[in-house]
Amino acid sequence: MSRYVCYSKLTPHYRAFLSKVEQVVVPKDIAEALAQKEWKQAVYDEIGALESNTTWTIVNRPRDKHVVECKWVFTVKHKANGTIDRYKARLVAKGFTQTHGVDYNKTFSPVAKLNTVRVLLSIAANLDWPL
Repeated sequence: MSRYVCYSKLTPHYRAFLSKVEQVVVPKDIAEALAQKEWKQAVYDEIGALESNTTWTIVNRPRDKHVVECKWVFTVKHKANGTIDRYKARLVAKGFTQTHGVDYNKTFSPVAKLNTVRVLLSIAANLDWPL
């Protein structure tokens, strides 16, 4: 990070924050993550959440069909003072491997940020739109 940020112009508070953030090593793959207890717990939490939400159903793969693979993405959430809030692991689909007309129309995952929903509800309330 020191290649991109000039530490001399930062306040001591922000300098301390950045030094704490730099110390955390984020795994590059699932094998690295499972070797450390914090990341392993984050992976188990994500799998538990996916299972409790019934995100998927295991089925036999149809012959000659392309499978959209997935990968693990790891991030560290920090508090304002630079301490670690939590380790976060997410299992994401590699949607960029889909081909239009082959498997593109068959996969849909609606995603909306909470802020977007709040804005839409606010607009609807202010303009007296029926909900």
